[in-house]
Amino acid sequence: MKFYFDTSIWLDIVLDRGNNGKVAKELLNKIIIFDQFVVYSDAVIFELQIVGLSNFEINNLLSLAKPDNIVRIKSTKEQTILAKQIAKKLNIPKLDVLHAIISRDCGAQLVSRDWDFEKIKNITKTKRPEELI
Repeated sequence: MKFYFDTSIWLDIVLDRGNNGKVAKELLNKIIIFDQFVVYSDAVIFELQIVGLSNFEINNLLSLAKPDNIVRIKSTKEQTILAKQIAKKLNIPKLDVLHAIISRDCGAQLVSRDWDFEKIKNITKTKRPEELI
């Protein structure tokens, strides 16, 4: 099974955001133990850079998953165009729509705490980390 962590989940881990960080780390450990996969994309990297994480910090964060348990996906031009259209229509962040599209297209369970994913549940269903541990 594959899990696509929204940027907020990665931030819960790296910023050690209380119980949210603890639960996110627990899910990541479970994924590793059961030899499953965490998927991330160029959109996640971009958002982590926007909030001020250095490439070194991002690499350290992603290295928490063993190399055999993490997969990088590059978004396509078509996915980006579709995300922009949907985001404009529904007035939600384009990158959140892009995360949903990428997770759907690669067959991964989207993991997030963001409320705006409710507006695009027709693209993919989102689960919170505590629902998966």
